[in-house]
Amino acid sequence: MTERLIQSIERAADVLELFLTSHQELSVKEISDKLGLSKSTVHGIIKTLEFRGYLQQNPDDLKYKLGLKLFELGNMVSNHFDLGKIARPIIKELVDELKETVHLVVFERGEVIYVEKLDGPRALRIYSQVGKKAPLHCTGVGKSILAFQEEEEIERLLSNAELEPYTEFTMTERDEIKKHLQTVREQGYATDDEEIELGLKCVAAPIFDHKGNAIAAISCAAPKMRMDDDRLTEVIQRIKESALRISQSMGYQNKPAHV
Repeated sequence: MTERLIQSIERAADVLELFLTSHQELSVKEISDKLGLSKSTVHGIIKTLEFRGYLQQNPDDLKYKLGLKLFELGNMVSNHFDLGKIARPIIKELVDELKETVHLVVFERGEVIYVEKLDGPRALRIYSQVGKKAPLHCTGVGKSILAFQEEEEIERLLSNAELEPYTEFTMTERDEIKKHLQTVREQGYATDDEEIELGLKCVAAPIFDHKGNAIAAISCAAPKMRMDDDRLTEVIQRIKESALRISQSMGYQNKPAHV
């Protein structure tokens, strides 16, 4: 880097970033020891950050924690990360390249909901439609999101789900589904092989937010007859790459929270 960095700003950033490592509160001495700075230097930095609202002091133990100003800035950043706006051009690229239907779903309050569906030139009538809920246990998008939740959440969601057998290939036993989800986690994508609709095959990959949480997914759906081994390999690669691009645009840094 050729630009001249301002040391005092670097040190202030170092102080703030200490709180990223699960330290909710820190004293002046703890910050001083961790950063190798004198107490007087740390005190000056902290008082400036406190004055501007980036830190606040606990009056009981006199330790410091992150202030509301950072919360305000974080909300401003989050407002710029509109999933639909970020994903839409990438989905368009996928449809243009794969010539098949591509979906975007979001995970909200334990439910997976289709929010985007872009048909390819060989569009087909299938289960999905914008605004409709996707079953967790037998859709690629559902399984790709479910696989990256906490174990307790997976158990809760499967216990509350009906696990309806849409076709003869639908998995309806919780233990079987949980074992399958382990495979999904390992490979980073999920498939739906005629599990929700006969003759339909789907490949899906999760989208992670800046905290590494699976909050959405994209998928490519096509008639099974068009998904031979070579074609399936291509679709898997492109779906995973595209999901990663969207995730990175949401602030994800390749470290999912639940792998």
